[in-house]
Amino acid sequence: MKTDVEELSPTRVKLTIEVPFEELEHAFDVTYKSLAKQVRIKGFRPGKAPARLIDRHVGRGAVISEAVNHAVPELYNEAIQKEEIFALGQPDVEVTKLEDNEELAFTAEVDVRPKFEIPDYEGIRVTVDDAEATEDQVEEQVNNLRERFSTLVGAGRPVQQGDHVSIDLSAAIDGEPLEDVQTSGLSYEVGTNTILEGLDDALTGMSEGESATFATKLVGGEHEGREADVTVTVHSVKVKELPELDDEFAQMASEFDTMEELRADVRSRMAEVRRLQQLNQARDRALEQLVESVDAPLPDSVVEEEVGRRRQSLEQQLSQSGLTKESYLESQGQSEEEFEEELKQGATSAVKAGFILDQIAIDEELSADNNELTQYVVEQAQQMGVSPDQLANHLVESNQIQVAYTEVVRAKALDLVMEKATVADESGNVVEKDSGEEAGAGEAEVAADAEAAAVEGAEELETETESPEARDSAESGDEAERR
Repeated sequence: MKTDVEELSPTRVKLTIEVPFEELEHAFDVTYKSLAKQVRIKGFRPGKAPARLIDRHVGRGAVISEAVNHAVPELYNEAIQKEEIFALGQPDVEVTKLEDNEELAFTAEVDVRPKFEIPDYEGIRVTVDDAEATEDQVEEQVNNLRERFSTLVGAGRPVQQGDHVSIDLSAAIDGEPLEDVQTSGLSYEVGTNTILEGLDDALTGMSEGESATFATKLVGGEHEGREADVTVTVHSVKVKELPELDDEFAQMASEFDTMEELRADVRSRMAEVRRLQQLNQARDRALEQLVESVDAPLPDSVVEEEVGRRRQSLEQQLSQSGLTKESYLESQGQSEEEFEEELKQGATSAVKAGFILDQIAIDEELSADNNELTQYVVEQAQQMGVSPDQLANHLVESNQIQVAYTEVVRAKALDLVMEKATVADESGNVVEKDSGEEAGAGEAEVAADAEAAAVEGAEELETETESPEARDSAESGDEAERR
């Protein structure tokens, strides 16, 4: 086999592959065995007909076409491994020459991993937020706790902003009542504007037992967007009564005897949470620095695929929440053009970050073993609310093995960057990075009971995964799929 490689761009190549017919012997053997089982030739049992009769029965052209279809993928994979090409996605293949008993020639255009140098990340400096909670932040948490112990009492007056009311709602269009747009005994906090535009204004000043009608546009359902007359009836008006922040409250709301002890505990817990947040923030910012420092061309197809994946994910979330894209953009104060630009920028950064971590993994010869894959499955299953064995089986059955493998290896690459990084908070204090490892160890203990269930599936993951270099060359479509 002869292979020529032409660089069409920094992220796309064209392979020209020429193969003499004698090197297609294996492909023809497979083709003849397959066809022999399908055709029925008098005098021969299924699968036993000789090649010359199969040629005559189905036509030599059909045999050659079948053999070529079988051979091209194998020849392509052999070529990219031999030429050490890190292919992304599936190639565009065109057969350019096919002469029986002489030669097969074809071209394959495919996107490739860009070549770039990883900058020295030894001692990279990362600044994160301070972990110490301010007194205002502590008081905010205490007040949140106070809200949980609030009670609702009768207001004894007309409705005001912030009141909690029990109401009935009904709607009509052109005087015709809408049976599917009505509700009774609905609890609502006035001023939140979470149901219908104009409802808060209509409620303000109303008393128990009163009704009022206002015009508004309906949201959701088959009448969404239509103007309707909505009638609201108030059944009760209540106000939130908060307990005093004294020692009695501390004893009721916690295991502490005094508010001083309760505030100290809140302060300590907030600091611990913020220390863990510091570590996550440090990882994000270290990766952001690497992304900004690397100038690498990116394959348009991979970026577009990531844009599509993110768009689809958002649309699914909006659909599950009963929201439209238009309402989402309005809430974000974005135009369609601004949204698309933000989507593309995020996708571009994500793709580049993936390439950078993959390159570090290749340079440092990082890989994932069975225990690491198992732990990944356990942690992901906990986040998704499914059993580890269910997730492991899903990864295998849906051909997402490489996703799990790549995520583990990329995480190890980022761990390596963090090991060499210097992390300090805004006040100049050095942040201890090993606290994150201790936290991870604690999580591993919590997950220990579930881990055994994932072992069988994870073993399948391991047997079907390889090193980053072997993965890139042998599984040309996986890189794009992972993004």
